[in-house]
Amino acid sequence: MKKTNSEMLYERACKLIPGGVNSPVRACRSVGTYPLFIERAEGSRIYDVDGHAYIDYVGSWGPMILGHRHPQVIDAVENVLSRGLSFGAPIDLEIELAQLIIDAVPSIDMVRMVNSGTEATMSAIRLARAFTNRDTIIKFDGCYHGHADTLLVDAGSGVATLAIPGSPGIPESIVAHTISLPYNDIQAVETLMSKKGKSIAAIIVEPVAGNMGLVLPKPEFLKYLRDITKSHGTLLIFDEVMTGFRVSYGGAQELYNIDPDITCLGKIIGGGLPVGAYGGKKHIMEMVAPQGQVYQAGTLSGNPVAMAAGIATLKTLHTTNPYAELSKKTEHLVQGMTQLITKTGKKATASCVGSMFGLFFTDQPITNFKEAKTSNLAMFKSYYTSMLSLGIYLAPSQFEAGFVSTAHSDEDIATTLTTFQTVMEKL
Repeated sequence: MKKTNSEMLYERACKLIPGGVNSPVRACRSVGTYPLFIERAEGSRIYDVDGHAYIDYVGSWGPMILGHRHPQVIDAVENVLSRGLSFGAPIDLEIELAQLIIDAVPSIDMVRMVNSGTEATMSAIRLARAFTNRDTIIKFDGCYHGHADTLLVDAGSGVATLAIPGSPGIPESIVAHTISLPYNDIQAVETLMSKKGKSIAAIIVEPVAGNMGLVLPKPEFLKYLRDITKSHGTLLIFDEVMTGFRVSYGGAQELYNIDPDITCLGKIIGGGLPVGAYGGKKHIMEMVAPQGQVYQAGTLSGNPVAMAAGIATLKTLHTTNPYAELSKKTEHLVQGMTQLITKTGKKATASCVGSMFGLFFTDQPITNFKEAKTSNLAMFKSYYTSMLSLGIYLAPSQFEAGFVSTAHSDEDIATTLTTFQTVMEKL
């Protein structure tokens, strides 16, 4: 049987790149297939090198909230190219994007640009430790905050997808300062903080967990984290790399009315280019060098191309305010999936918030990573490959969220639900 272009490219890639990919989940090993190599994308569609078109619910893992190649973003990038690609020096665009972020995100007084979500969370942890003069941090099982040494303890996303418990190469002395607790478990936090609260520098959390599949916070969970951290002089860090400008313009903290001390951003603020940021209260951020002593730097931080794409994206979101419509589309998708799950008698559950959605192959409620891991992975594998074969592009992992963009039409949603019904009936 003749190999596809994607298969041939993957074989070449495996000889040159570890696992043939530059980010592990892309290898599609958990779903037992080879990765598609992408030729181009437009609007809600992505096209592989074999000429197949797919309705895309990955959206480059979140940033493409306006769809692929949005005219304003493309124009902004093309216009800035005449100025240069990177200067390693201050530019006006950094100030403009910083102002947009500060105006949008309630808790941010000052912000520092970096190049990825990992850089943002790593830097936020360092800042929290310096500010509190404490070493230990708390994270939650299944929350993925990037691949920094400190944060790979019981992580979600690719770590969960590949069933890696942590990672070789990380000294025990480093992870000894990280404690991981069950997500949504107030009692576990209460017990630990009552014993060690005065030694905890920060609690870092995905306010909506998107890296163990989509898991929503219980109504009282985030408020409790805010209250308990304040009472112990501990900082609260919201990792909004995924939820920032996604679940609402001001992120999950605006949606749930919580005021964290530090916020980490990424994905959407780059408009499809590599950008991250961390920001927070002025008296905390003033500790960052050169204003303070907490060192963090990056040659490409604030480069003109990424800044231009981010500015165009945030301005478009602010002007058009698509969030109510995005939520409506996503709710329609998930309600349709839920009805078809009931109709076909399958054990599955779907949920959404804003323009994020998730599906687990279990009929039990999912509130934490332990429960997420009870999902039927064999069923997900069949579901993924069947949906892909019929033109629906989803993340190749049970432990990832899906994303709806402004480019997804009502027809796209209807086609997806028709395909979903066909697949569920045959599973």
